[in-house]
Amino acid sequence: MEWIEVTGGRPLAGRIRPAAAKNSVLPLLAATLLCAQPCTLRGVPPLADVRASLALLEAVGAAVRFAGGCVYTAPRPVSGRVPPGPAAAMRGSVFYLAPLLMRAGRVELPLPGGCCLGPRPIDIHLDGLSAMGAHVETRPAAVALLRRGALHAVDYTLRLPSVGATLTLMMAAACAQGHSILRGAACEPEIADAAAFLNAAGAQIEGAGTPVLRIGGAGGLLPGGACRTPLPDRIAAATYAAAAACAGGCVTVEGCPPALLEPFLNFLSAAGCTVTARAGDFTVARDPAAPLRGGAALCTGAWPGFATDTAPLAAAVLLAAQGASTVHDSLFENRFACTAGFAALGAGAQARGRDLVIPGGAALHGAAVTAPDLRGGAALVTAALGAAGRTLVADPGHIRRGYADLPGDLAALGARCRYLAPQEAEKIVEVP
Repeated sequence: MEWIEVTGGRPLAGRIRPAAAKNSVLPLLAATLLCAQPCTLRGVPPLADVRASLALLEAVGAAVRFAGGCVYTAPRPVSGRVPPGPAAAMRGSVFYLAPLLMRAGRVELPLPGGCCLGPRPIDIHLDGLSAMGAHVETRPAAVALLRRGALHAVDYTLRLPSVGATLTLMMAAACAQGHSILRGAACEPEIADAAAFLNAAGAQIEGAGTPVLRIGGAGGLLPGGACRTPLPDRIAAATYAAAAACAGGCVTVEGCPPALLEPFLNFLSAAGCTVTARAGDFTVARDPAAPLRGGAALCTGAWPGFATDTAPLAAAVLLAAQGASTVHDSLFENRFACTAGFAALGAGAQARGRDLVIPGGAALHGAAVTAPDLRGGAALVTAALGAAGRTLVADPGHIRRGYADLPGDLAALGARCRYLAPQEAEKIVEVP
């Protein structure tokens, strides 16, 4: 088993630039299947989820190459049958429903995997595609879709602003016959990023970033290709900001507009950090000797609200803050699976349903913990930066799904943080 070793108590300093956003790269990789001409995605990080997406594309027969941080694709016939391995590796496999349906005429997709955050139904994806004329068959562990001819336009209202369902239905409508309207759509920046990519390939999408999307369908594959650098990863940017808050010091995050994570930066400011925002970057600073302020009552929500992926990071910041706080996640039932790790570090945090109750004022110390999921694992690493002594984070494979090298990023800012090879970890008898 691989481990991450963190030795806390060292302030951070420096500048860092987040890679392209995982939550934008994954749907864009799927969207390349909708294009009749070659596509290029630039600045793509070598994440585990990216590699799983590339494996999925290759498994269905797509022409794809990943070199020098760029993904190159070329159109060719593909199969609509997705093997269980790539589908089970990540939640992002759901983004292939519409592209494979359009490209191959049918799609058989095992139910997607990813982090165990609680129920994550795909009913809106399926209902919307069915409204466009797709025949949908659900099975115990898979779903199959078939189309006869082009999908047709719809005026469809999503029952909730699901980012994934908005992306699926936007991709399908861009290749349908006629003009569609999607109401109640998600407004996250990743939606606008995908719309810009599709428009560059010949789609006609208006209103991205608002609850109403108007889409002129091409009646088939998009006529062109596209070359795009996906937007910067706002969750990685929030991770570096949280690291500065937990460890103290001064970190500048470059190439990421602060508007992409404004609620999180406002939270850090209220907690006692000095946040300096500019047009394309921001700085988070904290005197390591100055305690953070608790008393927060955070609730996650759809854009432009407090992002669910930043909830565990906020919790990590609040563990040692002065005053009790609560964090409520409105999307996932098991968002705070990292609570056991927080407790091992010396915090008295308790998960109560979708709420995490944090007494605050904890004297954090090193411990052996396990990364339960992607963001919870990152939160444990972040919290450990402010703990006394050494922390070992087991099973960090989840973390690689969203960060190419989180320990390396933090070490570049001055943290004592690194991956331990299995043979190194075996030599460690106990954690101080």
